Amino acid sequence: MVRAAYYRADSENGDCVDDPSEDALFMLVDDLDDADNTFVVIQPDEADPAWFVSVAVLEEGGYEVVRRDVARREHQVSTAAEVGEIARDLTIWMTERAWSGRAGA
Repeated sequence: MVRAAYYRADSENGDCVDDPSEDALFMLVDDLDDADNTFVVIQPDEADPAWFVSVAVLEEGGYEVVRRDVARREHQVSTAAEVGEIARDLTIWMTERAWSGRAGA
């Protein structure tokens, strides 16, 4: 089985995408609903990931976005309504972690 080079996104409904692009993140978040696909988690494809991001549907509408990075002692919880904004922000946040973890970075 080939592992993701950087990170993997897994939705509650079983959808998974290795190294998701901004467009793939948009689709994963846009596909969330309040019935049986309420969240997506993105994290490095390794045994003990140092960081993760989750996006969950809020009952009152919109999304809760949780960013956690143990190595940097970061834990942020925010809400957002715009799927495109979420996908763009997460892509930037995750790319910073993927590149900082590479040799020579």
